[in-house]
Amino acid sequence: MKIALMDSGIGLLAATAAVRRLRPDADLILSLDPDGMPWGPRTPEDLTGRAVAVAEAAAAHRPDALIIGCNTATVHALPTLRARLEPALPVVGTVPAIKPAAAGGGPVAIWATPATTGSPYQRGLIEDFGGGATVTEVPCPGLAEAVEHADEAAIAASVAAAAALTPDDVTTVVLGCTHYELVAERIRAAVQRPGAPRLVLHGSAGAVAAQALRRIGALPHPGAPARGTLTVLLSGREGTLPAAALAYAEGRLLRSVTPAR
Repeated sequence: MKIALMDSGIGLLAATAAVRRLRPDADLILSLDPDGMPWGPRTPEDLTGRAVAVAEAAAAHRPDALIIGCNTATVHALPTLRARLEPALPVVGTVPAIKPAAAGGGPVAIWATPATTGSPYQRGLIEDFGGGATVTEVPCPGLAEAVEHADEAAIAASVAAAAALTPDDVTTVVLGCTHYELVAERIRAAVQRPGAPRLVLHGSAGAVAAQALRRIGALPHPGAPARGTLTVLLSGREGTLPAAALAYAEGRLLRSVTPAR
């Protein structure tokens, strides 16, 4: 089994680690775009062009499924990628986990990039899946970039700024950018109110990994032999994980995966 994941940077680590835990025997292909990052400020057309190039670099390795490990790329490029690659290569996008978060009933905050916050896309998800829950959109300027570079001071400042915009009565936070899942516990610590029930966080990595397996008719097998290999593509060139990836538990998990020969 071979699973590919794509993103401009290391936001794909959370979903990659989730795949690794579900199927340690799966070969992994990570296709990043250091030459074109960040994707967020690009026009939808430009971003889609970068995403297609990164996806096709991964597809050349003949994976069984491709995960778009980026919310922004999913919004803009998923239809194009599916049109180009499916049905031969199933493509799985990443969508904020608004539906399960709202099912809890309590006030919900969605932490997302400034470009996504207030966008028709996110507002549509809230309308379709928010149910009766009170949902607050919280912009997080600079947080994805800080996580990408493992800049501890910038992460702390961005998390504190977003926490200050999060209503005190929020019981659930949706991590609406894949980078945020890498600092989930720091977000929890910043938003958790003294004496309140433990804050619930909803990321997308586990659901995306499980959906990729479903699309190819495979079952989770966490006890499988950890024989899966790792291939890293940097704007189409074979390379290694960025150094910043090793600042996070998800990246360190992959350090033990044998590079593909």
